Amino acid sequence: MTTNMSLINLILNASIVVQLVMLSLLVASVGSWSIIFTKQKLIKKIKIASDKFESNFWAGGDLNTLYQKSIKSDHDDLGMPSIFKAGFQTFTRLSTKSSIAKDKMVEECSRAMRVAQMREVDKLEQSLATLATIGSISPYVGLFGTVIGIMNSFRALAGVQSATLAMVAPGIAEALIATAMGLFAAIPAVVAYNRFVDKVTRLEIRYDSFSEEFVSILQRHELYKRD
Repeated sequence: MTTNMSLINLILNASIVVQLVMLSLLVASVGSWSIIFTKQKLIKKIKIASDKFESNFWAGGDLNTLYQKSIKSDHDDLGMPSIFKAGFQTFTRLSTKSSIAKDKMVEECSRAMRVAQMREVDKLEQSLATLATIGSISPYVGLFGTVIGIMNSFRALAGVQSATLAMVAPGIAEALIATAMGLFAAIPAVVAYNRFVDKVTRLEIRYDSFSEEFVSILQRHELYKRD
């Protein structure tokens, strides 16, 4: 008598607990890939917007013209353009008040850019914790399913006089599927998480550098203006 060892048959014949473990790992894997594709698209969009803006900014054009263009563009609400708009809006608003001190004006512009930068970094870091969680716990969930499956296999042999490999193999095979699914869900999540963290860190460094340079430009601009 031959036993059907196909993947589908092993999953269908697994115990309800092991099937639930497999289902949870499948959902985790789908969710992980959804986050990966969404995050990759967002980071690419932010990087393109930031590269384009930085190129225009350092070209030495008029800041007012650049600001007006950024307002009209629908793609400049992400990344570096968003930080620039926050700082320049505050600068424009405060520059009409002759009573405000130069240092206070620069401080307010810097604060506005920090708030905008925090929002941008929050967008980038969204769902990364979920990705890290999937990557860290999926192997253990899969191992739990494997342990339960093997326990059920040996429990079924308790009342058998002579056990054969053919009797044990299907149960062990279906149990190991859970481990394989756990690794399948975890490995892409861990790789993607590390990659995204590196990209977010690089973008954050660019944001910091730009904010410092822009504050210096505003400081010099206001100094020359008042002198």
